[in-house]
Amino acid sequence: MNRDDKNRPFIKKADVTSALETLGLKKSVNVIVHCSLSSIGFVCGGAQIIIESLIDTVGSEGTILMPTQSWKNLDPETGVHWEEPKEWWDAIRENWPAYNKYITPTNTMGAVAEMFRTWPGSIRSDHPARSVTAWGKNAELFTKDHDLCNIFGDGSPLSRLYDADGWILLIGVDYDKNTSLHLADARANFKSKHNTVEHSAIMENGKRVWKAYETLAVDGEDFVEIGTAFENSPEGKEAVRKTMLGNAEIRLIRMRPLVDFAVKWIEANRK
Repeated sequence: MNRDDKNRPFIKKADVTSALETLGLKKSVNVIVHCSLSSIGFVCGGAQIIIESLIDTVGSEGTILMPTQSWKNLDPETGVHWEEPKEWWDAIRENWPAYNKYITPTNTMGAVAEMFRTWPGSIRSDHPARSVTAWGKNAELFTKDHDLCNIFGDGSPLSRLYDADGWILLIGVDYDKNTSLHLADARANFKSKHNTVEHSAIMENGKRVWKAYETLAVDGEDFVEIGTAFENSPEGKEAVRKTMLGNAEIRLIRMRPLVDFAVKWIEANRK
């Protein structure tokens, strides 16, 4: 036995389902999920049982979303290919495969998101670097028309989830992984807010091109601070539910109150 095994709980599908039910996740809910499988313990069945438990709990009348970003499909100058020498950058720009929502893998999104992007019935959005995948009743609504330039703002998958009074599920991750806060980035007004030009390999008119597009510059450096402030606020205490799944704390959060709070926080605290 590995000496760490005694600190690594054995988690079966029934444990996952029970934790979701404890949080109050239920049928017909629209929820975006961020999951660190390794933070939980030994999950018997791995990513598969997490997804199955979510589907069993939410049902086909609800919708599950996950970020399935492939941000390696950005310009090397942004730092996404930090492990490669600079003299390769032009070759990367010329040869990186065009985004294909059916086969392009995720980058550091975790095993659950990587499996979810190909789950039967899932639909993945068309953004080449910041895609979202959804399964369930509103999957097409949440993933359609994911504009190159409007990754996280009004009209994006995140804003549609906000309009649907959706929820956020964080499994073993903190607010720095909470993609929904980028909607607050887009809505808030602050002095340092600015756009940036990004590049990705896409198919355009049947040909692979290295496409330039202007979009909001985001980084999420203060998201944990925002999350802490929110959970300590009166609205946060009403909007956040917590329980444990193995070694992982999991949170179920109403999206609207969080985003609304984050907009005000950003405008008050960012320079």
